[in-house]
Amino acid sequence: MLSELSKHSADVVALVRNTETVKLASFGIEIFPFDIQAPPDNTFDRLGRPDVLIHLAWGGLPNYHSLHHLEQELPAQYNFLNELIRDGLSALVVSGTCFEYGMQSGRIQEEMEPRPNNAYGSAKNSLRQQLEHLKTTHPFALTWARLFYLFGEGQAPTSLLSQLKISVERGDKTFNMSGGKQVRDYLQVTKVAKYIVMMAISRLDIGVVNICSGKPITIRSLVEGWIKDNGWKINLNLGYYKYPDYEPMAFWGDRRKLDRFLKDNS
Repeated sequence: MLSELSKHSADVVALVRNTETVKLASFGIEIFPFDIQAPPDNTFDRLGRPDVLIHLAWGGLPNYHSLHHLEQELPAQYNFLNELIRDGLSALVVSGTCFEYGMQSGRIQEEMEPRPNNAYGSAKNSLRQQLEHLKTTHPFALTWARLFYLFGEGQAPTSLLSQLKISVERGDKTFNMSGGKQVRDYLQVTKVAKYIVMMAISRLDIGVVNICSGKPITIRSLVEGWIKDNGWKINLNLGYYKYPDYEPMAFWGDRRKLDRFLKDNS
């Protein structure tokens, strides 16, 4: 995200929980050590009264079923954003999740009713609802960027591509995975960053928008493509893991709203 922001003439302040774990020096931006669970007083003024906030913070992942999301993350995240908006923040871009849609299958549209079936998806959806209620008394531009699946550099070691790379670098002959028949929607993280930054800079009241490729692909095909593109020598051990119980077998995003925004703001 910071790499994408550096391409634009914007003054950037990065709120970071742990400055030692993030490579920030090369971006030449202001760093603000920050803990959402224990925020300082007058945060908005301390940040220089920003025009727009890109909000990506969330703890407790990838344990999607943990009540931590509802009991700790949700109130802390809302209190933080609520204070900024009441103090004058006029535009907000928040990362949502496709898990807000729950077990609905097929092509997923923004107009579909959220039906989250895990604590993480429920907490994210509740945060969106709280912010929409806040807009009725303190108007601000809200973009709820509902992320589907991402891949690329900088991902957590638990992500699919990271696990595959680690297995290859370790010299494993096989890579353990599920049966690979799940149909998903994957988008390169650099494109995700580009889209979110464009939305932030526009400062438009976009509402919910799917951030996705719009192209369904099986997990097996996705992994086989990564292996081929990188020239890796490793075999797939299909069926080693059970299919996850918190998501449907086949779903992908409808990106027509995203494409309209990109066309109008290119």
